Amino acid sequence: MNRRTFLGDTGMGFTGMALSAMFFRNGVAQASESWAPPTGQHHFPPKAKSVIWFFNIGGVSHLESFDPKPMLNKYGGKSIDETPFAEALDEEKINAKLLDPSKAKRKIYKKLMPLQTGYKKYGQSGIEVGDWFPHMGSVADELCVIRSMWTIDNNHGAQLTYHTGRKITEGAYPTVGAWVSYGLGTMNEDLPEFVVLGNPSADCCGAAWTHGASYLGPRHDGVRLKVDPEEPLSFVKPEDAALTPEEQRENFGLIGRLNRLAGVRYPDDKKLQARIQSYELAYQMQTAVPEVMALREEPDYIQKLYGLDQAETKPFAEKCLAARRLVERGVRFVQVFHGYTGNAGAWDSHRDIVKNHSKLAMEVDQPVAGLIQDLKLRGMLDETLIVWGSEFGRTPGAEFRDKSVNGTGRDHHPHGFSVVMAGGGLKKGHVHGCTDELGFHAAENRHYVTDIHATVLHQLGLDPRRLEVPGRKRLERDFGEVIHDIIA
Repeated sequence: MNRRTFLGDTGMGFTGMALSAMFFRNGVAQASESWAPPTGQHHFPPKAKSVIWFFNIGGVSHLESFDPKPMLNKYGGKSIDETPFAEALDEEKINAKLLDPSKAKRKIYKKLMPLQTGYKKYGQSGIEVGDWFPHMGSVADELCVIRSMWTIDNNHGAQLTYHTGRKITEGAYPTVGAWVSYGLGTMNEDLPEFVVLGNPSADCCGAAWTHGASYLGPRHDGVRLKVDPEEPLSFVKPEDAALTPEEQRENFGLIGRLNRLAGVRYPDDKKLQARIQSYELAYQMQTAVPEVMALREEPDYIQKLYGLDQAETKPFAEKCLAARRLVERGVRFVQVFHGYTGNAGAWDSHRDIVKNHSKLAMEVDQPVAGLIQDLKLRGMLDETLIVWGSEFGRTPGAEFRDKSVNGTGRDHHPHGFSVVMAGGGLKKGHVHGCTDELGFHAAENRHYVTDIHATVLHQLGLDPRRLEVPGRKRLERDFGEVIHDIIA
């Protein structure tokens, strides 16, 4: 049976491409003898089932969060050249280690900035956490902190780099969530395998590319949902409110027949195939998604655990609780954005970092910690991998640019920053890697951002090198390296 006939004869039900994709995943059909798309099977036994991926738009200061440096207090107000670390922190030497030194080069700081908040050790692990994140500190013994991350883009195009490994000038490439969707597919046919909560990056910094699938095809793009049981997905409800479920099923039967004809005529049109599948999925989601977003069904103590009872934390707490309910129902990858502003992002603290970071940390700290506690209580933390981070860190030096940017904030910093992980078979209460004494560059166990991708895929039982698509050449750095030292 050729492809055109196969699509034509299986057009009903889940419609042409959707049913075809299911058969491919079950090994019923193969594209060719030399290559076949993923079957939905793990390459090796997984340690995690799902991922909740938090992204803080704009660049969180690693220095006031998960990598505090007491030397900044000692040498605050001095230039780097006035410290014992001047030679070790020479920017030319650091830039030489980067993939694109011309773009990553930064000015020498006039003054080092002391830490703008206190910090202390938490739990039996003694992980040091800034005072703006006390709730995350309270679950320190569940955390795995990587303090030696680096990236290639010194501007906010790094938001796209964080998700694809590529610079924004290189265009769209599959994101880590799309690779998960492509490699494993769904565990719940009524819900997307890749869901996005919150407003993603703005046009300046990747926009939809930060949750897109690029050449993997639109069916693996992240599906944006709202935490609203009345309208969680725009246009998902029938336009005619009086339409009964029976009438709607009849309409979909007609659409299915039309889709079958279109599938025969245009068997290689990926956009058409994705649209066909979206009709079917949207129909199924009409019931499934509102039920997921009915957060008020949760007990009061759970709502309070996340912070739904407080105005400052409620918006992000709703997203965190929705993320738990989604993975509980089999969604593979939930991407949660925080800090959308329409430009670089709320965490971009070039000025007044105390006001900026203290407010934003208050919004996310309790909800994320509450999620970790909730997953642990439900016995889900070991099978759910949490990743919390941003595109880069902030400079050890105060930023001086003009009258409005005059020493109260920190600039972009790609040389060294932190990513926090938890659950999913990782070590607990563990710190991996480090920056130098001033938090300037990743000094030991340096990891490019795609090393996080590789580790996530590994914990899900996937080998990124076995997910390659014919005709699509990937760079070595695109694959990343699994961070084996953090795996339990």
